[in-house]
Amino acid sequence: MNSNAIPQSAVSATSTPGESGRMATPTLALVGVANTGKTTLFNALTSANAAVGNWPGSTVAVSQGVWRVSQTTAFSEAAALPSVLNVLDLPGTYSLDSITPDEQLTRTLLLDTANSPEICVVVVDASRVSHGLYLLSQLREHRIKVMVALTMNDVAAKRNLDIDPIALLNALQVPVVVVDPRRRKGLETFAQAVCETLNAPVPTPRPLRSDASDVLAHDEDRFTWIAAAVKAASKNQDADQVSVSDRIDAWLLAPYIGQIIFLAVLWLVFQLTTSVAAPLQEGLSQLFSGPVSEGAAWALAALGVGESWVEGLIISGLITGVGMVLTFVPLLTLMFALLAILEDSGFLARATVIVDRMMRTIGLPGRAFLPLIVGFGCNVPGISATRILTNSKQRLLTVMLVPLTSCTARLTVFVMVGTVFFGQYAGTAVFLMYLVSVNLVVLFGYLFRQFLFANIPAEPLAIELPPYQLPKLRLTAAATWVRLSDFLKTAGGVIVAAVCAVWLLQSIPLSAESAFGEVAPKDSAYGAIARTLAPAFTPTGFGSWETTAALMVGFVAKEAVISSWAQTYAVPAASGETAAGALGEKIVAAFAESSGGHPGAAAFSFMIFLLIYSPCVATMAAQTREIGKKWTLISFVIYLLMAYTLAVVVFQVGRLLW
Repeated sequence: MNSNAIPQSAVSATSTPGESGRMATPTLALVGVANTGKTTLFNALTSANAAVGNWPGSTVAVSQGVWRVSQTTAFSEAAALPSVLNVLDLPGTYSLDSITPDEQLTRTLLLDTANSPEICVVVVDASRVSHGLYLLSQLREHRIKVMVALTMNDVAAKRNLDIDPIALLNALQVPVVVVDPRRRKGLETFAQAVCETLNAPVPTPRPLRSDASDVLAHDEDRFTWIAAAVKAASKNQDADQVSVSDRIDAWLLAPYIGQIIFLAVLWLVFQLTTSVAAPLQEGLSQLFSGPVSEGAAWALAALGVGESWVEGLIISGLITGVGMVLTFVPLLTLMFALLAILEDSGFLARATVIVDRMMRTIGLPGRAFLPLIVGFGCNVPGISATRILTNSKQRLLTVMLVPLTSCTARLTVFVMVGTVFFGQYAGTAVFLMYLVSVNLVVLFGYLFRQFLFANIPAEPLAIELPPYQLPKLRLTAAATWVRLSDFLKTAGGVIVAAVCAVWLLQSIPLSAESAFGEVAPKDSAYGAIARTLAPAFTPTGFGSWETTAALMVGFVAKEAVISSWAQTYAVPAASGETAAGALGEKIVAAFAESSGGHPGAAAFSFMIFLLIYSPCVATMAAQTREIGKKWTLISFVIYLLMAYTLAVVVFQVGRLLW
């Protein structure tokens, strides 16, 4: 797929020319530098749940929403506006020079399409006004209705910066409105400015004072215009004042100390997640194994299909398998909430700087860390986020490395294995797996660069960090819900399909003596396939057919490993014991037997293998789309072989020490 193609969703399919030549449903485009509150304003207008990230380049695709003016503002002249406007949230960009794919996409949507938006809103950070005005200067050179939304005024005030919007309006000759999308303030004034801009004639392009072919002179003219506007609008500017963000960064971005702080914070996140969510997870387990299963059995009996294959599919298949995955919802909710707080506060933005030195050792710029950190949530959008990289070889290398980042689906398995085998140290065990993931990215990146991409150019890191700010409960909740709902939507269909497939294979007997649906999992077609492959995993310490079967299902989706175990070990819990507890005992017993009495070493070996051996089907499809079948297959084979090798080494060494 061409990464520069215009998304169909970016152009309104309902817009049709009206009598005055304007569109019946006008389109408003939000543009600007990253971390100016652009996506937050988009959410405030559309009540949408687009992802909000507080690190550079967080918006890497076009989001579209509908602004129902009367529902979001009490603007008294709302009747002068159309009741509905299409709103586009375009990728964060400094200019229209089309250096990166996201800049090219923004330029195409604004200037090169027949359905260009009726109004363009440039979102500018009041604490760094000059940084957002270069894009405005370029837009003013075209026949575009444009206005400025001035955000981050509270941050500017803390820095003793006072920007006069009226003076800025007079200097720029475009409407300027102050808005605080994080607190939903200034939306009425914003609506009024949009109304006036839409009803005003198209402005005459700002003429350049230099020859059309003189690019350097053009830039000089633009910077002169920007400097004059900033000077005119700045009431008070204390350039020597050291901000709170600067004081914090003096520690957080310091060599070694910053890395230690960063790792300590991440360890605390995992420790809190596993310890706080455990009781809630236990409660959900009891709910599914008790009332839900019993209620389903009663309902099926009432319908006359009790004790049949239908009951087996619904209770032993769907409720057992899907229910076990759903018990991780509290854990994921807490994890996503903590990460949202770190993002909104500006903490995660510093990760780009902290890991820049490490990234450059593998031939990648610091900004390549963005797709990788997105990959820790889900590998699929992480692969799509590689489009922000300008160099094709950098994109190729990053796409191949993203599957090594431990996604949310793997997290659910790691937490379960960690809880079952390591108890109160589960958080530390999961944290170690994330450290292993990061180190594998560096290791494989270095090896790929040495043997496959030796001539990747090195690039210095040039980045603007957003100021630290107190997270907002509403934004944290919205970001948490977006990630949780995305996980449930993505995993839901896959898990149901995987559960049904596993149940079907477990119901097929290999002997005529057993009927369909009345066969032990070990003696089914499912068990036969797993028993055939299991001996190959004997050196890794987890060569039982149950674990092998779970890894087979894991090729489809990693979270399906848990549902596979739940179906395979579908046994009723003893009195006072939860289904999760019974399942854990079965898993430990299987690992103890297959490892010759070294279940802890086998558990770490298993987690290492699960981390590396294969991305999910959706991730491989995304890889194929971005880098083609050849490189996708190459990376799959390399990782499968390396996963097996490392798993064997970890177990063989671990059993001597443990």
